Amino acid sequence: MTFPIFLLACAAAASSGFFFKPGEWYAALNKPGFTPPNWVFPVAWTTLYLLLAWVGYRLTLIPGSETLLALWAAQIALNTLWTPVFFGAHRVLASMVILALLWLVVAVMLVMAMRLDVITGLILFPYLVWLSLAAALNFSILRHNR
Repeated sequence: MTFPIFLLACAAAASSGFFFKPGEWYAALNKPGFTPPNWVFPVAWTTLYLLLAWVGYRLTLIPGSETLLALWAAQIALNTLWTPVFFGAHRVLASMVILALLWLVVAVMLVMAMRLDVITGLILFPYLVWLSLAAALNFSILRHNR
């Protein structure tokens, strides 16, 4: 019964993209050649949010996962914060700091989850890969758009 709660938290995070869209500002930025096409972002995030809800649910079933659940809450908060800071406030440096913290939290989550439940840890792996790409993209935008 807890899966819908995690799904709702992910939907709340995803909704920030409804309020803070990339728009003309993002389109005008110098972006690296590895920038995914625009259609990839909603597909990737929908998939990742479903996986994150599944991770949260699985963690509730694993004894001793209290710290991981706290980290799950931290990552969804940081995830939600990035969009308004980057797309809303156009604060590329601040969004890079948020993304670095988010990456670190998810990396710690992945390592800790692997110790408790390999499947849960593996479910987090695509998220960490995507965040790595997002961090490289954010960093490139920071460097080439002063």
